[in-house]
Amino acid sequence: MEPKPITSLPPDRRDFITKAAAIAIGGAIAVVPPLAGLAVFVDPLRRKSEAGSAVLVATLGAIPENGEPRKFPVLATKVDAWNRTPHVPVGAVYLQRLKDNHIRAFNVVCPHAGCFVDFRPTKGHYHCPCHDSSFSLDGQILDPKSPSPRGLDDLPVEIRQGSEVWVTFQNFRAGVHEKIPV
Repeated sequence: MEPKPITSLPPDRRDFITKAAAIAIGGAIAVVPPLAGLAVFVDPLRRKSEAGSAVLVATLGAIPENGEPRKFPVLATKVDAWNRTPHVPVGAVYLQRLKDNHIRAFNVVCPHAGCFVDFRPTKGHYHCPCHDSSFSLDGQILDPKSPSPRGLDDLPVEIRQGSEVWVTFQNFRAGVHEKIPV
């Protein structure tokens, strides 16, 4: 009698389950790090910025009743990529009290080249020291030869709870005639 040739045995069910589990676990391990990296990369895009929202700037009592403008810092939460820093200076505004406790707000940045504008109480107008532009109390250009392409940038103001002055602070592109937010 001749010996029977050895044939391979059919795969065991346990081997199949072990290999299938190894493939599933290996696939999960390979997919998780790239997905986590993608989530970190996309995170700043899904965060909401506070730019263009109303910020408490002052109270009515801090603004002179005689109509003289006063400069106030604007403090807001700054969101910069992955960082969120509350109550940091993001700019400044001039607030002026008008009749019936209405408030006018101007961004302190000159529309010509981005320098800070000063208020000259003795002359009763705003002045940009960089290129000698001057602006009236209502923000219009005083001198037709002024290099500024437009008047001062006004900002929306609300009075809340009877005495809180909230300003929707926004910076605008300098050097252009249109008031384009940046």
